[in-house]
Amino acid sequence: MLLKGKVAVIYGAGGAIGGAVARAFASEGARVFLTGHIQAPVDTVVKDVIWAGGVAEAAAVDALDEQAVETHLQSVVDKAGRIDISFNAVGVAHAAILGVPLAKMEIGQFSLPIVAYTTSYFLTARAAARHMIPNKAGVIMTVTALPARIGTPLNGGYGPAQAAKEALTRDLSYELAPQGIRVVSLRPHGIPGTSTMRSLFELKAEASGMSWDQFQAYLAGTTHPRRVMALDEVANMAAFIASDRASGMTGTTVNLTMGALGE
Repeated sequence: MLLKGKVAVIYGAGGAIGGAVARAFASEGARVFLTGHIQAPVDTVVKDVIWAGGVAEAAAVDALDEQAVETHLQSVVDKAGRIDISFNAVGVAHAAILGVPLAKMEIGQFSLPIVAYTTSYFLTARAAARHMIPNKAGVIMTVTALPARIGTPLNGGYGPAQAAKEALTRDLSYELAPQGIRVVSLRPHGIPGTSTMRSLFELKAEASGMSWDQFQAYLAGTTHPRRVMALDEVANMAAFIASDRASGMTGTTVNLTMGALGE
């Protein structure tokens, strides 16, 4: 098992990617502490993990609330003795940030994802780092997206938010790597099997002029194998990168776009 004996905290575990990563971490032997702004979806993931023989606990944590993040992580360390992996898969409701041309967008709508995504990642990474530094070991991870690196329409501040997270990954690694802590981002392409991607499509459907089937075909057509990475493939890659077998990887964003982005 890649993560046997590891203690992992996953923020945004009620979402598609966070839930998949939670299941993958647990299947590889990690004890997982799962959080979400709303606990009910997280409870469902916990049940899946336990049913499969894993060890998991759920908690409602607002990852934009500094005190809530700090208090929860301290409770994890009190129970498990340490934290080995912090994984941030926190998202922002697409309806609040997408579907409006930049020329017509209000500043608050544009800045919302930039503030929310970067603040959440900073708070969870900082909390983890403070507990990892004394142990001289740990892995801090997050998820970004293709708009961090390419121009895309009707995404408002979403692309700049993802680019900022990738920059923060590099900065965190530069400071924390001498303390034995790795920091890595994952950048998958759009995953049609998630409710998030479906809602994103619906917000932009009229402007794009594409049907759902056409949209899926478009996403697949941008990749080399003419398909996007499946959710379990993303989760399995996350588990590998979180493991000691990826000990040489830090300060980078792993390109999981299957050729849609060349670097």
